[in-house]
Amino acid sequence: MNPAATVLPHARRIGRATGRALVQADRALWAIPLTLLATALISRQQAADSLRFTVESLLALAPFLALSILFAAWSRASGVASLAAKVFAGRLALVVPVAALFGAISPFCSCGVVPVVAALLAAGTPLPGVMAFWLASPLMDPEMFVLTAGELGTPFALARLAGAIGVGLLAGYGTWGLERFGALQLPLRTCTRACHTALSGTARFAFWVEPERRREFTSAAVEVGGYLAVWLTLAFVLESLMLAWIPADAIGSLLGEGWASVSLAALLGVPAYLNGYAAIPTVAGLFELGLPQGAGLAFMIAGGATSIPAAMAVYPLVRFRVFAWYLTLALVGALAAGFVLTAVS
Repeated sequence: MNPAATVLPHARRIGRATGRALVQADRALWAIPLTLLATALISRQQAADSLRFTVESLLALAPFLALSILFAAWSRASGVASLAAKVFAGRLALVVPVAALFGAISPFCSCGVVPVVAALLAAGTPLPGVMAFWLASPLMDPEMFVLTAGELGTPFALARLAGAIGVGLLAGYGTWGLERFGALQLPLRTCTRACHTALSGTARFAFWVEPERRREFTSAAVEVGGYLAVWLTLAFVLESLMLAWIPADAIGSLLGEGWASVSLAALLGVPAYLNGYAAIPTVAGLFELGLPQGAGLAFMIAGGATSIPAAMAVYPLVRFRVFAWYLTLALVGALAAGFVLTAVS
């Protein structure tokens, strides 16, 4: 048998997958060098710092990104997505709290959780469970709990943990409710023909025994990997600029006092990038200036669950209505947590 007869179709498929990934990420591919060039015109030092920050962030995220890409490719090639959908069907009442709790103890930031979410959606995991994990994950983890308790006190750390789980539950059950009315169907914006084929195919965990499934694995890995790598690179470039030019403490100084401060804190927190660890000393300083604890919690949750850099990575991944719902959940969850803490404190 002529080797070219098998190699060339495989190469063409990889080429088509690479092309799809690049077309989907075309705007980001242009935006990355243009953003760095514009930054260099303003400050060469900041451009260098942004480039270094982006490389370091991508390297730190690389293990999670690689695992997510492999999982997404395996789920498509093996057809396990159809099996996952059957397993979770009718069990969302249990899946949602488990996903929210797991998210609250997982070590992902708002950008780092994106490849994991992509892999879960590609595997056919029901959107309510994914949403519960997605919103809760950046808000808390064991190390963050200890640091929060040490700096802001155990009661506030417990309130932050409860807020993370609560936001996850709100996201999961709220999404479940919308789905019952026929909304939020087919959440992935980039679900290609191959994705739909995997969803309806027969599951075979050992995909490598079939040449067609091996080719599908390679094609999916290239497509998903290229797509996520480009958009996350742009997200980290923007994050570096926000951290340098719009520090969280500058935003926090605008919050004021009283019940209105909770609403303003949530509104300002949604676009602001507030790293879960960096938020601790920032909010501690705001508390010393008289910021109510409810407003501090709302600011932490809104800034941790979503931000402009994370939104840039999420927007091209899911359909617009899912993206809008994700932002709405972050805002509503932050408001609810802040108002509850204000009422009980």
